[in-house]
Amino acid sequence: MQPDADFSAAKLARSLLRRSRQGALATLMPGSGDPYCSLVNLASHFDGTPILLVSRLAVHTRNILADPRVSLMLDERAPGDPLEGARIMLAGTAVAAADNEAADLRRRYLNTHPSAETFVDFADFGFFRIVPSGVHLVAGFGRIVDLAASDILTDLGDADALLASESDIVAHMNADHLDTMNLYATRLLGASSADWRCTGCDPDGMDMQNGLETVRLEFPRRIVSPAALRQVLKELAAQARS
Repeated sequence: MQPDADFSAAKLARSLLRRSRQGALATLMPGSGDPYCSLVNLASHFDGTPILLVSRLAVHTRNILADPRVSLMLDERAPGDPLEGARIMLAGTAVAAADNEAADLRRRYLNTHPSAETFVDFADFGFFRIVPSGVHLVAGFGRIVDLAASDILTDLGDADALLASESDIVAHMNADHLDTMNLYATRLLGASSADWRCTGCDPDGMDMQNGLETVRLEFPRRIVSPAALRQVLKELAAQARS
């Protein structure tokens, strides 16, 4: 069989990680070590690490507090046979949000799951990030690949200016550029015309969402400042209109 020159395991895994809004979380029961699996909602941090908002009353949270080792399965939820779609099994450690990152995690999670606004401030709820140690990708026959965390996460080392402006960028895109985001989604990403809204951006791309449907607009180059972001979004808009 000839290799598929267009297939990039890392690119597919990164895209699936960013686009996923739900996943199956596996934790370990204290004492027995028995596996326990639950369905969770998630968002993504600037670097791509999954963000969870969980109650300390839930079994999976009690498990995490006793042993932070977890596994998270994400899949494309494609129509037809689910085993024909791509999925990733992410192994890692669940880490409670630090004080200096709580505001960013809260904002990005609520951008993705606005209905969580009703309970996000309950005393028993808190944010965790899953810091990956590795990823196992299954993307069809002959496409089973193990990836390192560095293959799927975004380097944030020189992107302070962009990250500091991210909340303003998201608000601006949703207030003034809904038509342009619809162009990105339909002309560049093959999605249906809809009320696409920006939920976040990072050096590698911009995330957009319409209800439960998500798309990821990958940038053609690394972006680390608001000025560079404006330029690349103009270029992509021109490409969408051409």
